[in-house]
Amino acid sequence: MQRPSLGHGPEGDLSPGFPTSAPYHTKDTLSPTAAPWASCVSSTLSPSNATSSLPPADNSAGTVPALPRPLGGGDFARLGEESFGGTLSLSTMGGAGGGLPGPGAAAAAVAAAHAAAAPRRAPEAVIQAGPRMPAATQPAQPVQPARKRIASAEDLKRFLEGQTVKDFMAFILSINDAVTGKKCKDSGYSPSPALQRMCAVLSQLEVLVDEVPPEQQSLRYGNPAFRTWTARLSERAQAMLESVLTEETRPAVSELVPYFLDSFGNATRIDYGTGHETQFCALLYCLAKLGVFGEGDRQGLGLVVFKQYLELMHKIQTTYWLEPAGSHGVWGLDDYQFLPFIWGSAQLIAHPMIKPKSIHNPDILEAYSDMYLYLNCVKFVKQVKKGPLGETSPMLNDISCVPTWTKVNSGMIKMYQVEVLSKFPIMQHFMFGSLLPFE
Repeated sequence: MQRPSLGHGPEGDLSPGFPTSAPYHTKDTLSPTAAPWASCVSSTLSPSNATSSLPPADNSAGTVPALPRPLGGGDFARLGEESFGGTLSLSTMGGAGGGLPGPGAAAAAVAAAHAAAAPRRAPEAVIQAGPRMPAATQPAQPVQPARKRIASAEDLKRFLEGQTVKDFMAFILSINDAVTGKKCKDSGYSPSPALQRMCAVLSQLEVLVDEVPPEQQSLRYGNPAFRTWTARLSERAQAMLESVLTEETRPAVSELVPYFLDSFGNATRIDYGTGHETQFCALLYCLAKLGVFGEGDRQGLGLVVFKQYLELMHKIQTTYWLEPAGSHGVWGLDDYQFLPFIWGSAQLIAHPMIKPKSIHNPDILEAYSDMYLYLNCVKFVKQVKKGPLGETSPMLNDISCVPTWTKVNSGMIKMYQVEVLSKFPIMQHFMFGSLLPFE
C-alpha cells in the first residue's frame, strides 16, 4: 500500500519547505510530535495476524484516504542506523493526535507499516556547519535593539537557508567540541575574567530569586511572583550587561538587552522553554562576536557559564513553577532544556564507566550529576516528575538504549536543528540584530 502525500512535498497542503515534526498533516489536523523519520513501531502483531485492515477509501471526490491516527510520536522513534544504530520503541497508546485509537487501529497501523515500501531514515543535518567561533566584529551604527524578524514560514525558510543560522550552529558545535570528554569541575581549567564577569551576573540573578519569594496560590504552575522577578531584572539588565562588556564594546549593550531579558522566560505567559534557552545561547554568541569571549573560552562557555545558567533556571522553575513553553509533553525530550543534552552527551563520549543506560542508576546520578550536564538534567527530571522514567519521559528512556554517547550526541545535534531551530512556534520569537543579522 502506498501512503498518500499529506505534506512535506509539492502536493502537501501546508508544506513550508523545511523539515517539521509532522509528516501527517492537513489543513485541519497537525500532529506536533511525530518526527519526520518516525515510523510505526513494531509489535508482536504482523500483517498475517492483524485482526483488521485499513478501511477502503472513497476517492471519487478527490478526498484523502482515511488513515489511522499516528501511533505516539517522539523525535528519537527512529533516527536511522547512521545515528543510533537501531530502532527505539515507543508506546502504541495515545499520541499527538489526541484520544485513544479505535478498535483494531493498532493492528491496522502495524499492517500498514509492514506494507510500506521502506522505512524512513534520519534526515541529514538541516544546517551544514562545522565547529567555529564567530569572527570578532563591531555592531552596526547606530546600535539598535535586537528584534523579532520571523513572521511566516517563508521567513523561517529564508533563515534556515542563510548564513546566520550556519554561524550560530557553528558556535554551538564549537562548544560541543571543546567540552568533549571534559568535566564541569575541571581542576586544570581556569575561567577567563570575561567568563567570571558573566558568572557574577548569573549569581546576582540567583540572589534576586531569593529576594522575590513565590506568592501563595492554589495552582502549582505559573506563580505571578515571576512577573515581579522579571520586572526587577528589566530594571537592572543594562547595568548587568555593561559589567560583562569591555569599555570599547559597551555601546552594543542596547542590542544585547532583548536577548538577555528573553533568556529566562516570558513574564506574560509565565513560561519557559527551549526558545528562551536559545536566546541565552544567542547572547553568548553575540558576546563572542564582539570579542568579549575568545577561542580559549569555549570550554568555559559550555561547562562554567552554561552550567550556572542551567542551575539558575532550575531554581527559577522550582520557585515560580514556570509553564513549559511549547512542550511536547511526555513525547518531548525535556519540558525546558535542550542544549545541556547536546553538550552533556559530548562530555560523556568515551567515558570508561558511564554509559547511556547509566541514567537509570540513582547512585551514578547522585555522584556525577554535578560534573556532567546530561546527568544533571536527568536528575532534575526525576526530581520534578514523579513516576518511572519510561512513563514520565519515554524519549529519554528510549535514548538510554543507544549504545554509545557518540551516537547520542550526533542524534541530539540533528534533533536540535529539526525540533528547535526549524520550528516556527519557537523561532518566531528569536531576536535578530547587527550581530545576528536576519539573512
